[in-house]
Amino acid sequence: MAEDLKFELSILATVQGFYQKLLQDSLGGDVPIPSGLDEVSLRHAEGDLPETLSRMYRWLYLLDMAITPAMLRQALTPDTDSEVAEALLRYFVKRREPSEVNRDKTDLISTFLYRYPRVPGQWQQRGYGLDGALPLSPFEIALIEILADSDVPSLPEEHVQLLRNFDPLREEIARYRDFNSLIDSGIVSRVRELKRWLDRSFYHPGVLATVAAHNAAFGARFDQLFSKALAEIKQFAQALDEMGGSILSTVDGVEVTVDHVAAIEQKEMLEADYGSTLEKFRRVSRLKNELDRRPPIRKSLLAPAAGHKTRSSGGTAAAPKSARVAAAQAPAGAQAFQPPVITAQQISAEEGKLRRVEESIRIFVRVADPKFRQVVPMRFFNLTLTSPEAEAYNADFLEENSLRADVARRLIRLVSCVARVNTELEELKRSQSMSSLWKLHADALVVLLDIASTAREEAAGVAKIAETKDAAASAKAIRETMQKLRDRSDRAVKALAHPGKLGTTVTGKERRLSIG
Repeated sequence: MAEDLKFELSILATVQGFYQKLLQDSLGGDVPIPSGLDEVSLRHAEGDLPETLSRMYRWLYLLDMAITPAMLRQALTPDTDSEVAEALLRYFVKRREPSEVNRDKTDLISTFLYRYPRVPGQWQQRGYGLDGALPLSPFEIALIEILADSDVPSLPEEHVQLLRNFDPLREEIARYRDFNSLIDSGIVSRVRELKRWLDRSFYHPGVLATVAAHNAAFGARFDQLFSKALAEIKQFAQALDEMGGSILSTVDGVEVTVDHVAAIEQKEMLEADYGSTLEKFRRVSRLKNELDRRPPIRKSLLAPAAGHKTRSSGGTAAAPKSARVAAAQAPAGAQAFQPPVITAQQISAEEGKLRRVEESIRIFVRVADPKFRQVVPMRFFNLTLTSPEAEAYNADFLEENSLRADVARRLIRLVSCVARVNTELEELKRSQSMSSLWKLHADALVVLLDIASTAREEAAGVAKIAETKDAAASAKAIRETMQKLRDRSDRAVKALAHPGKLGTTVTGKERRLSIG
């Protein structure tokens, strides 16, 4: 009997040593130990062992109040001695308190032992049945041995039935391919409810073995999908930062900035208790979902790649190409967000729309009263033309091979791009609540921004030629229209990068969202 008490005391001394180290690291100082419970006194505790055990239990209960499941999770590292974890498990199973905190701690310890076996791969071996019974898993056999000195509770039939829910849950976990679907499944809350229903049976070796296997499978999948989602969010943020933007998206009516994303610490979130950080994980999931629907656009769309061959203004389709994103020099090995590839079909379709806009404006300018021809009524707005732009649309020398024809053609092209960008911006504003329609107009803007970039490039070349031939007025007219298109392009980029902000003005202090 005395030997049993000494063994129990040695288990509690191991727990106390672990707790002391944990709290010392947390508090940055020593934790005073009650008289008679220090290491030296316990080594010579030959007298009243029951009283010493009673005092030790009371002391450990006090320490338990200061230690949260999250602290325990962080303290149990791959370097933790298995004997320490086994002592902790014996301690909590012997207590068998029905509180959620103690159940969570027991859950963490048994899962730790499952994840880090003494012999790698030993839990994957097949168990052996006795007297024709169903085979026990190797981990359950190990737990039975570890808890042999504990008063293990019996397992009622209704709790056996509850355990059968875990196999389908593990199969369900394996089917999830992204973090959003895993979070939206509600599997975390469903499993927590199952654990509550198991009540004191939770401390049974069979229950602990089943739950630990589930936790390991879920944790591996959760960490994998969360890491992938966070990496993509950070790529989105990097793309927006390169573009000079700061607001990534809006989640629950609150703006998420590049700085917020930079502050998210993956390791810290994964080591925290799932229950306490679940809302933070949900925010990350909602942010990822928003960015999947409306990704920010890269700044490189506004600048042509070096050595890019310009297209003629005649509207011939270009070969399939990336939206100038390849020109953005990202660090080697680091992936950056890229908009979808722009195809020849998209270019061709947009060129057709531009030709129709050119023709509509030309017809209006030629038939309208000269006093009013500089204000062209469009579907959502009035397009205001400068005198040189109106004259270009009214010109009858566009087929000439001359400087004045080149100037007129560039002005017509630039104005048509301005009109199309304005139209798509208005469409974008009206489709904020319809993701599929919003994406349709967003894709059109991506193509337009690429075409507009080439149009400005070509116009700049004509403006330089005009300056060399003493046609300062023509050069000035082109540059003014180029600036008009640049302003509209900048507004389009901001609209794509900041969904929901189009046509609005932010006042007051910027609202912040703390995710990390």
